[in-house]
Amino acid sequence: MAVVGAGPAGLLLSHLLTAAGVDCVVVEARSRAYVEARLRAGILEQPTVDLLRAAGVGERLDAQGLRHDGIHLQWPGERHRIDFPALTGRSVWVYGQTEVVKDLVAARLAAGAPLHFEVSDVAVHDVGTTSPRVSFTDAGGTARRLDADVVVGADGFHGICRPSIPAALARTWERGYPFAWLGVLAEVPPSTDELIYAWHPDGFALHSMRSPSISRLYVQVDATERIEDWPDERIWEALQTRLGLPGWTLGTGPVLEKSITGMRSFVSSPMRHGRLFLVGDAAHIVPPTGAKGLNLAVADVAVLAEALLEFFSSGSQTLLDGYEQRALDRVWRATHFSWWMTSMLHTSGDGFDARLQLAQLQQVVSSTAAATVLAENYTGLPHALVGGPR
Repeated sequence: MAVVGAGPAGLLLSHLLTAAGVDCVVVEARSRAYVEARLRAGILEQPTVDLLRAAGVGERLDAQGLRHDGIHLQWPGERHRIDFPALTGRSVWVYGQTEVVKDLVAARLAAGAPLHFEVSDVAVHDVGTTSPRVSFTDAGGTARRLDADVVVGADGFHGICRPSIPAALARTWERGYPFAWLGVLAEVPPSTDELIYAWHPDGFALHSMRSPSISRLYVQVDATERIEDWPDERIWEALQTRLGLPGWTLGTGPVLEKSITGMRSFVSSPMRHGRLFLVGDAAHIVPPTGAKGLNLAVADVAVLAEALLEFFSSGSQTLLDGYEQRALDRVWRATHFSWWMTSMLHTSGDGFDARLQLAQLQQVVSSTAAATVLAENYTGLPHALVGGPR
């Protein structure tokens, strides 16, 4: 089997299959240093943590990850906590995607399994047949060919796998947002025990963290803003205003990194064409408000790994034939949740929308039923929402 892409989805899938005795080769255009350093998601759902532990790659997660049993919802003058265990019996963990990737790369190398970084000229061939293949040039300049039973595209939105599906079969759904997140990584201990999601007339703000000494913070900005127009002082001023609460102080410190990230929702179908299967960002993207991106990729992997193991052990394609529907059921649920959180917390300059957002926030913090819906989705739905292929 061939996997294109050494992000968390491709690495986890290859790890699960290799552990079960399936030969699997992973190819990645970037360097190991790059994939282990790129900042992405930082919140792991309960089902994601459970799977990583079961796969034998949860040791550092358990030692260094920060378990959070809730989040805070805030608007000017008020802050309310949503208690996840009380509502669902589940929690989430703060553990960066970079750390997950490091754990999976280390596990694959320790197993002596094929993992090629810095490859070029990657292409997939004959994916509509039962004999697909992947061609590439390795880091040493040697042209290689992988003949595989299955090819998995885990190469992200800009990868080569999704475009290899015939355009006549492809369908996409997309929603753009007129705002973006300006994020900073700051060398300062977090000023909160759990994440703060803050609605403010000036725009949304989020206080998160990466470790007991590193804070991760975001402010809503217009999608056309440039990072050069946001010196550190302006960022801290916006954060102080939007996260401010009587009796609470936001700590500040040196900004280590800062960037602006656009926001959109994107879902592509099919997620399977012949013997090519897509996972993660190759098939779908969600805005980061609901902390779903990495977790959705892991859910895809959980469903596809089960189907592939059935196929390689018995030859049955029953679960493979149901992969897309089982995956998309969860993708659309998570896409809705991410859209809902984004719509509830980001200001648009419309006074009517602002009143609706505040009414929604007040309902969530005052209604056990509404708070439970948020907690169930935030901590993670089951990886497969249906009993089998339909």
